[in-house]
Amino acid sequence: MLDKLRNIFQVPELKRRILFTLALFVVYRLGEHLPTPGVNASVLAGAFARATKQGGGLFGLYDLFVGGAFSRATIFALGIMPYISSSIILQLLGAVVPYFEKLRKEGEEGQKKLTQITRYGTVLISIIQSYAYSVFLMNLNANTPGIVPDTGPLFVFSTIITQTTGTMFVMWLGEKITEHGIGNGISLVIFINIIGRVPNTIMTAWDSFRGGSLSLFTILFVLTLMVLVIAAVILMTQATRKIPVQYAKRIVGRRMYGGANTHIPLRVNSAGVIPIIFASSVMILPATVAGFVKPDSPLAGIGQWLNPLGPLYNVMYGVIIIFFTYFYTAVVLNPNDLAENMRKYGGFVPGIRPGRKTAEYIDRVLTRITLPGAVFLAAVAVLPDLIIGMTKVPFLGFGGTSVLIVVGVALDTLQQVESHLLMRHYEGFVKGGRIRGRQRM
Repeated sequence: MLDKLRNIFQVPELKRRILFTLALFVVYRLGEHLPTPGVNASVLAGAFARATKQGGGLFGLYDLFVGGAFSRATIFALGIMPYISSSIILQLLGAVVPYFEKLRKEGEEGQKKLTQITRYGTVLISIIQSYAYSVFLMNLNANTPGIVPDTGPLFVFSTIITQTTGTMFVMWLGEKITEHGIGNGISLVIFINIIGRVPNTIMTAWDSFRGGSLSLFTILFVLTLMVLVIAAVILMTQATRKIPVQYAKRIVGRRMYGGANTHIPLRVNSAGVIPIIFASSVMILPATVAGFVKPDSPLAGIGQWLNPLGPLYNVMYGVIIIFFTYFYTAVVLNPNDLAENMRKYGGFVPGIRPGRKTAEYIDRVLTRITLPGAVFLAAVAVLPDLIIGMTKVPFLGFGGTSVLIVVGVALDTLQQVESHLLMRHYEGFVKGGRIRGRQRM
């Protein structure tokens, strides 16, 4: 393994990409500690802890995805979540609005337009969420004076400008990582936020163990559960259903082409980690709605109904994950396009007529294998949180959702690193095969 890690830095381009990615990580982590103007962060810490308990943990879930910046009211308090919400809306519109579907099929030029529209949507959502965040801070200030010394329109305006600018800067960092670094920048931003809280999680667990509130058996049980979940996620990521394909022989000029036997690898989880991120963004929306109203408003009780450790939240969360798994799989894999490309180059599935019959066969296989993948994603995202709720272990902010995101992003990044190594005739991380990463955002 040490030799393989040394090989990484022997490839100049790969070395440059990794160092560039790490440098932007440092910039991002520094920005997570720059406070929003007009907020007393020291007073906010205790008030946020009480609001998290009253809000059912939705604020805590949002805080997990932004690396604690939400609870500290830094300039990156909204993180990359507005961009993800904008991507969700655009994906949904692409399925029902012909204009967006046309852009998706126009190749690189269409993708540029979709990216620009996503950016505009990110600005709009950031303005809405930053306004809600300013109202949320002022509501906390009503119960705990001193959080916002000077409330009023000027504070609301400055918060909107600061948080919107911060979100756009984070989006720019993610795009630059994707372009000049290694891995998918948007996913890596969430990855670094979750990983950044691991040291504090370990220290909290150690303090609880020394204080006697946690037993050694409980810690070992949770660690074993996490190892099993990670192993299951990796296994499901690598699982594929191979559809055999034969290409007929054809003569072009004096040369004969075709006659090869190959296969189409359909992943059990073709959507990757995207449904988890999309579903998490949707479930966080009630917290945004609650931020517009006062604490005594009926809408403020949404967080109490949607407790991340409660049954209602987990049922809704699981259903949304299954929906987005099927939806995103339909977006990234079109059986009609696969069948048409096979027919164009003389390929066919043995026993299946080319054209429409092949598309129906691929669609039927894809629908069947997506079901266990979708159920698996929902189970891994929900079951650890339910177990944590039953065992009453408060230090695990690294639940099923976090594991799915971390493992998925790590596999995708390792797959890109391995591609660079194998392309330059270096040995990869895995002998006898390649790491199959997940779908990117």
